[in-house]
Amino acid sequence: MLYLRLARGYRIGDLGRWLLTATAAAAVAAFLLRALGRALSEPAGVSVERLFWCLPPLAAVGWFAAVAARALPAARPERITGLTAAGAGPTSIRTLIAGETALACALGSGLTLLAFLVLRNDVAGASLAPEVGLGVPLPVSAPITLLLLVPLVAGGSAAAAFPLTDALPGRSELPHRNGFGALRLALPTGLVLVGLSLELYGLRPGADQDGRPIGLPAGLGATSDAALVGWTFAALGLALLTAPLLAWGGRLLALGRPTPLRLLAGRGLTAEADRLGTPLAVLALALATVLTAIRYWAHRSGTVEAVPAVEATLIVCCAAASVLIRAAHIRSSRREVTAALVQLGTAPRLLLGAAVLRTAAAGTVLLVSGGLTAALAAGVLR
Repeated sequence: MLYLRLARGYRIGDLGRWLLTATAAAAVAAFLLRALGRALSEPAGVSVERLFWCLPPLAAVGWFAAVAARALPAARPERITGLTAAGAGPTSIRTLIAGETALACALGSGLTLLAFLVLRNDVAGASLAPEVGLGVPLPVSAPITLLLLVPLVAGGSAAAAFPLTDALPGRSELPHRNGFGALRLALPTGLVLVGLSLELYGLRPGADQDGRPIGLPAGLGATSDAALVGWTFAALGLALLTAPLLAWGGRLLALGRPTPLRLLAGRGLTAEADRLGTPLAVLALALATVLTAIRYWAHRSGTVEAVPAVEATLIVCCAAASVLIRAAHIRSSRREVTAALVQLGTAPRLLLGAAVLRTAAAGTVLLVSGGLTAALAAGVLR
């Protein structure tokens, strides 16, 4: 009943977030039930591999739930104030948000389970019969156990990400670090250099004769272990460098004697680089991997597989939605600063121009980090 009362106060953004969570959970539940249907009619080894394929989209849904829960206090301060006035403390509010996310995932998973059971009732055709395990008895506990993973992962991620310190009204967020120490720069730079060296070593002439090549899933061919490990290190290093690149981009905008437009854009981007860097790094990594796979499939007809392509689309959509939610979170947290600037006589056109310039700079960083990651991945998928 409490969640129904909370739903009555939903705005368009809240409803969209709730529907996106339910839709993503339904898609992950479909992957899990497909793996179960295949397991009912195939050897255990093949079914376990398909079950592992469900982990990336499950992690993407958990990441999206965590980012959405993190942004909720700044996006809906009146909601947090109302819950606090009703006697709910930070821990109770965290539990409520986690339960709301889990309910959305449970609804999406339940609808997918209903469709799965309908298809098993002699509705599925010859092409879908192996996917749903048609004609094989279905253990009752198997689908329930699998589908509990989605709300548990999403609800747990939302509970872990929801901030306790700034949940109460009148409590501002903790100050964010605007600088990056030597350790935060040395680690990702070292990962990039080590990864690049390993990949070049794995792609040298005659490397195919060294050891056994590693077969990649989703029809992506095979590559050497050194090249694959090198790309992993380099991609991780580039992801960790995204936030420093954003900060440096902001400082570059405010370099010299900047105009008010460049000063506002540069200082704002530098201040928010730490919060915006992580979701932008995840999006860059996801886009680079997916675009590289699409390029490989386009040059080799007949190698594309439908399920990995759908999973990749879901992961990219979750990463893009997380970036949009984090951007809205940053905008909400800057309301007081924006109001102060307007009271001082700042023209709205200047604020809009600064936001556009910040977005262009962040997009440039996304292109740089994602482009380098995709170029290194293309070397692995030769």
